[in-house]
Amino acid sequence: MRYQNCIFDLYGTLVDIHTDEASPRLWEFMAGLYQRGGADYRPEELRDAYSRLVGELEGEAPGGRDAHEAHPEIRIERVFQGLYQDKGVDAGQEAVIRTGLEFRRRSTQYLRLYGGAEELLRGLRAQGSGVWLLSNAQAVFTRWELERLGLDGLFDGVYLSSDYGCKKPDPRFFHALLDGEGIDPRNAVMVGNDGRCDIQGARAVGLDTVYIRSNLSPEEPLPPADYVLRAMDLRQVGELLGLRR
Repeated sequence: MRYQNCIFDLYGTLVDIHTDEASPRLWEFMAGLYQRGGADYRPEELRDAYSRLVGELEGEAPGGRDAHEAHPEIRIERVFQGLYQDKGVDAGQEAVIRTGLEFRRRSTQYLRLYGGAEELLRGLRAQGSGVWLLSNAQAVFTRWELERLGLDGLFDGVYLSSDYGCKKPDPRFFHALLDGEGIDPRNAVMVGNDGRCDIQGARAVGLDTVYIRSNLSPEEPLPPADYVLRAMDLRQVGELLGLRR
């Protein structure tokens, strides 16, 4: 079926990623980085302070299955800034962003596109479909990763949950895109790898859905999507979306 607008999840749908925020080497490096910035932390102290600040910012927000998406409902920059402030250091925004990016680089074990991702996005746009990104993600991390992967110019718009204070499956996040861009959900489709966040959330706002079971999908029964792929195959996704070869 040909859709006027195709909405994609990112991690687990177009991008394969694995991060390890528990690595002792990560916290040794980050402690050294903070020390050079005037904030004297031991690695274990920094790790615990990071966890505390994340918890404080998340408050009563539900946690769940977003480990690779790095606390998408908060702005993670506030955590890195707070870690400086706790040691009496007034770090500027540039230093905070740089600290956050170093954290992401050092905690990421691999970052790569699934086969056919770039071709899929380019092909849909060439045929005149709107191509949008709707991701539970941290803007400070994800915008850099999109550029690194060569995806930064392939979307008509990028919607990241940390910019909106809510995340899929919250209808408010879907409507930020649909209402903001004037998209009729009857002529649009959501492609994702998470039955609750992507499929349940999209169906609740009237979108057709394509579910892909990937290596990053949560352990769950196959969801009631309009189309279900039991394994990663972006070429087949293109066929379902009416992409001509």
